[in-house]
Amino acid sequence: EQPFQLLVDIQAKLAEGKGGGYERWAKKHNLKEMSKTLIFLQEQKIGSADELKERADAALSRYHKLGDSIKAAEKRMAEIAVLRAHIVNYAKTRPVYDAYRKSGYCSKFLEAHREEVTLHKTAKAAFNESGLKKLPKVKDLNAEYSALLTKKKALYPEYRKARDEMQDIVKAQKNVELFFAEEKDSKEKEQIR
Repeated sequence: EQPFQLLVDIQAKLAEGKGGGYERWAKKHNLKEMSKTLIFLQEQKIGSADELKERADAALSRYHKLGDSIKAAEKRMAEIAVLRAHIVNYAKTRPVYDAYRKSGYCSKFLEAHREEVTLHKTAKAAFNESGLKKLPKVKDLNAEYSALLTKKKALYPEYRKARDEMQDIVKAQKNVELFFAEEKDSKEKEQIR
């Protein structure tokens, strides 16, 4: 169960057509949730709105930093997988392509071995496009892929924890902002009377 929930915007709900019973329930709900929010802030030793904003910003940046590093690892892993597939295709189809070249690029040979020749040309085009001067060994790519996978798996629990912390702090920040906005509105209404 979550430690606390977002406050209900009572005025917006009343404008949607909710009745007086809903208003009473929402006031009780908001009081309970605000008290849970204050307990959360005390447990986190957050004493001011500025400190809450700093902690929320820090939690957001940590969450995004971890997310970006996971995305970078996933992107590199995808690149390695594609490169590895091209290297394997290139190695498998090289004898057929060499025979095709020795045949003088014969169209009959091409028709008989179109799939292998196309795979070879695609792999070669991918190597040229990536700007590789020397093809990396599949063993090295597998080692890099394995290291990235280990790093990604190690980052995920930390990422989930950072996400939960960020969500709690941002939720507390929104509750505090909404609470003070409601207080300000009620004080302005009293001054008008």
